[in-house]
Amino acid sequence: IEKKADMASVAPESTGIGKYRWPVRGAVINNFGDNVEGSRNDGINISVPEGTPIKAAENGVVIYAGNGLKQLGNTVLVRHDDGKVTVYGNAANLDVQRGQKVQRGQTIATSGMTGSAKRPQVHFEVRKDATPVNPSTFLE
Repeated sequence: IEKKADMASVAPESTGIGKYRWPVRGAVINNFGDNVEGSRNDGINISVPEGTPIKAAENGVVIYAGNGLKQLGNTVLVRHDDGKVTVYGNAANLDVQRGQKVQRGQTIATSGMTGSAKRPQVHFEVRKDATPVNPSTFLE
């Protein structure tokens, strides 16, 4: 993730709600820190039908939208005004592009089985200072 380019776009002010909205509604099938396919899960995996709209957890700016993160397949990264970054992986389609401002609840992608996903799911992470933190503590 390029730090210099991140600062080019300022994230819109947060809604002030204080907690992130769930990107999708579904069952958590892997928790933060779980061993998944031999590696530590840096987020949570949420089981949803393929094609489910993935929503932005909070207002922010897209700092990455692509498929260069091998295990995550099609992925969107959104930086928020509190400095945290949310990660939405294993998407079928991406509906946003880098530099785009997004609003809490806006559809940014649709769920799929890209990357290392073995079933339709959304991989969701919260990163603070580039370090993964347990997303469950930030979700409403």
